[in-house]
Amino acid sequence: MKRTARHYKKNPKSRAKKAVYDKEYNARPDQKKKRAELNRERRKRGIYGKGGADVSHKRGGGTTLESPSKNRARNGAKKGRPKSARRTGTKK
Repeated sequence: MKRTARHYKKNPKSRAKKAVYDKEYNARPDQKKKRAELNRERRKRGIYGKGGADVSHKRGGGTTLESPSKNRARNGAKKGRPKSARRTGTKK
């Protein structure tokens, strides 16, 4: 279990707060459009509903397959956390 998952498992109040934020974030029109685009690509590749790699957006605008942990960790600081709360990249 990764560090964040352990945190939310131990802290129900934090988990509830995150659930509220995630619900609002995923209901935004731009997020719905992005999710639909990636689901469409997964169907096209024949991997929709089978788990495994994520279809990820590349910088140039295309898509590629990528491991979920790499894809979901990238740009994590952009999701609403103030700059002061971001990790400095040091490992414990």
